[in-house]
Amino acid sequence: MMAEILFLAHRIPWPADRGDKIRSHNILHFLAALAPIHIGAFADDERDLGFTTELDKLFSSAHIEMRSKGNVKAGFEALTSGQPVSVCAFHSQVMADWVNAKIASSKITHIFVFSGQMAQYVPAGFKGQVITDFVDVDSAKFESYAQQGNPIMRWINKREGRLLSNFEKQAANRSDYSLFVSEAEANLFRDRSGLGSLKVQALSNGIDTVFYDPRAAIAPPKRRVQGPMIIFTGQMDYRPNIEAVCEFATNAMPVIRKSIRNAQFVIVGRNPTAAVLALRSIPGVTVTGAVDDVRSWLLAADVVVAPLRIARGIQNKVLEAMAMAKAVVVSPAAAEGIDARDGAHFIVAHDRASEAEMVIKLLSDSTLRTRLGSSARGHVIGHYSWSKCLAKLSDLMQLDFAVQEAAE
Repeated sequence: MMAEILFLAHRIPWPADRGDKIRSHNILHFLAALAPIHIGAFADDERDLGFTTELDKLFSSAHIEMRSKGNVKAGFEALTSGQPVSVCAFHSQVMADWVNAKIASSKITHIFVFSGQMAQYVPAGFKGQVITDFVDVDSAKFESYAQQGNPIMRWINKREGRLLSNFEKQAANRSDYSLFVSEAEANLFRDRSGLGSLKVQALSNGIDTVFYDPRAAIAPPKRRVQGPMIIFTGQMDYRPNIEAVCEFATNAMPVIRKSIRNAQFVIVGRNPTAAVLALRSIPGVTVTGAVDDVRSWLLAADVVVAPLRIARGIQNKVLEAMAMAKAVVVSPAAAEGIDARDGAHFIVAHDRASEAEMVIKLLSDSTLRTRLGSSARGHVIGHYSWSKCLAKLSDLMQLDFAVQEAAE
């Protein structure tokens, strides 16, 4: 009997245009080469729902459901149920019913859970293998948030960190393997959960170095920015990204422009919040919103920055810039999950002052930018291909064993 995989994701893995979708998209394609796939996932908007027909063609079955529950409703449910808001936000009886019906009517031998919130849908009596890809230790992120902000938000984030930590441990104990995007994240979870290195493993993100190739045919940006260009890429309604660009624009850019008067900081990414849009009032700052092809802006950039103060796992934005042979200045938090050397493959700036200093140095030295960018691309090609990063999944899935067990 053939193995069959149920793949559960908090966001539909199409289109692969943001960090979590890029990872789930590549994992899903890798697994599809091993066994038939049934996919259950949530859509954020009508655009996401437009890809359901494509999924129907590629997989044995698909249930894509619009996630319409707002933060207020999820928060109320969390308070009344004692659950984390993150879990309640992705709870749907319709999804639960589909999962249970699919397991009852199909020969599901494996469940692959992408993002911890979806672990709530694994039935208690399921006898097959369960692999949960947490990606990052989300509870630690909320614990970090609890150290700042007003008293109400500190209480909310402290509660979320505590409850989500308990949920993550329960989900990991229910799983055969728990995966994290870097060895640093895996080690953190081993310490927090008490589980060992066999059950908690790192599965790195990769990068498509054919797609992200500075020699590819890439149209220039539709908007023109005059002057040396520093860019940041990311989802601009995501709190760590918002905080990073606000701090860089208000603190680093004035210093940079004292040395390089026409330097420009371009913030590239969809859904910029009001706080991000307000940065346009600062001389030399541009906010693009959503763009057709982020590679066009990466190709046009002189320097790419990732000045994140709170970051978990591997930053795709950094790998993408490195693959495009760009000189990248990163914070220690953004560098933590990436196997690369400071000064050889990117530059780690340890504080606000050094961020401005390193950007000025790179903008003033084209030879250094070229050398650093070339080294970065070579390193990514050698260490971060998706096929290399995902190879261990073939062993973890134990497909032959599962089929034998099912036949018996």
